[in-house]
Amino acid sequence: MTFRECTVHCHTSLCDGKNTPAEMAAAACAAGVKVLGFSGHSYTRQDESYCMSRENTARYRQEIGALQKQYAGKLSILCGLEWDRISDEALEGWDYTIGSVHYLEGPKTGRLYPVDHTPEELSACLAEFDGDGLAMAESYFQSVAQTAESGPTILGHFDLIKKLNGQGRFFEEASPRYQRAALAALEVCFGKVAALEINTGGVARGYRQEFYPAPFLLERWQLLGGQVILTADAHTAGDLLFGFDEAAVTARAAGFHQVVVLDAAGRLRACPL
Repeated sequence: MTFRECTVHCHTSLCDGKNTPAEMAAAACAAGVKVLGFSGHSYTRQDESYCMSRENTARYRQEIGALQKQYAGKLSILCGLEWDRISDEALEGWDYTIGSVHYLEGPKTGRLYPVDHTPEELSACLAEFDGDGLAMAESYFQSVAQTAESGPTILGHFDLIKKLNGQGRFFEEASPRYQRAALAALEVCFGKVAALEINTGGVARGYRQEFYPAPFLLERWQLLGGQVILTADAHTAGDLLFGFDEAAVTARAAGFHQVVVLDAAGRLRACPL
């Protein structure tokens, strides 16, 4: 199996995606994908605007199960979960999990702020850190490290905090303080998760020109001996393999000679670049 035949960070209309599970499966099959992993957003009672509701979580399992039977012998389908650190959903009972951080807790009020939704919400979060964007980023990376401690299969969009930070609006990404915080969290994550994703979603949706995570993080992950998997964080059927060839170039530039993919049983397998 090649890296273009496995895509496992995919959302549907049961959470914040645009297409139904059936439409995503049909598109994957047409694109020559061999393993399609659905990763609906886990239920978070603090914010039900983007995640699967309790009802939709049950429906999600049912629809994925039906698609697994429908595509048997043509396309292997996995029922995974993108698990948020603040989620009430259990990590167990899924074919695989992607652990992610989408919210920061304000140190003054305890309010949860989405880090990847709107600049206005991130600005409100920044105010709780007295305008210190680097302190906000440090808090974010601490949350990422805590997420890894729970042991998800894949660690999602490691530096998502930069999504809305084009032109350094909230903090300086070249700052030694920012990079120290990110690298410290990365080292905590090593050995806790099976793979770090190279996520093309922020580029697909026009927010950034660089994939998650940044090259300096990929280079350190490679030196640590970590594994990477290419993901699209697809929210539409047309983005299932977005940027995979470019992501492979990024991986090679960071020193990787292979990536990993998930097989039909949800196990990691090495795949040469």
